[in-house]
Amino acid sequence: MKKLYFLSVLLFACLMNTQAQSAEDSVKATVRKMFFAMMEADGAMLQDCFTENAIMQTITTNKEGKLVVRTDSVAAFVRQVSNLPKGLADERIVFDVVKVDGPLATVWTPYQFYRRADFSHCGVNSFQLVRNNDKWRIQYIIDTRRKTGCSQ
Repeated sequence: MKKLYFLSVLLFACLMNTQAQSAEDSVKATVRKMFFAMMEADGAMLQDCFTENAIMQTITTNKEGKLVVRTDSVAAFVRQVSNLPKGLADERIVFDVVKVDGPLATVWTPYQFYRRADFSHCGVNSFQLVRNNDKWRIQYIIDTRRKTGCSQ
C-alpha cells in the first residue's frame, strides 16, 4: 500500500511539474524545431514552424551606414533553406527570455551563426509565437546581425 501511495504522489508531482513547464517548454520546442529544420535543410519542417501570415524582418545597415529594417518573405526563406546543403546553416541560440500569456509567447535568443564550422555573424532573435489548435507557431521574427562584438 505504501508503494502505491508513494507512486501516486510521485506521479502527481511529475504531472504538476510538467504542467507548470509545458507552455514554456513547448514554445522553446517550436523555436528549436525551426533551427533544427534549418540545419537539416528541411523546408516542410521549417514551414510548419510558422503561421500562414508570419512576418520576418532583419535590422541591418545599408551601404551608406543607415539603419534599415528589411522585411523578408517566409516562403522565400523556406525555399532558400531547402536548397542549402544539409548541415550548412548552423544557428546556435541561447534562450535568454521566454514569456507566455495564454496564446501569446515572446522569446529572446542571442545567437551565433556558423556556415558549417565557420563563424559568420551573431546577433539576437526576437520571436512572437501564437498558440492555435494546441500548437505554437511563429508569427513574427525580427533579428539583428553583426560581425563584431560576438563572443565565440
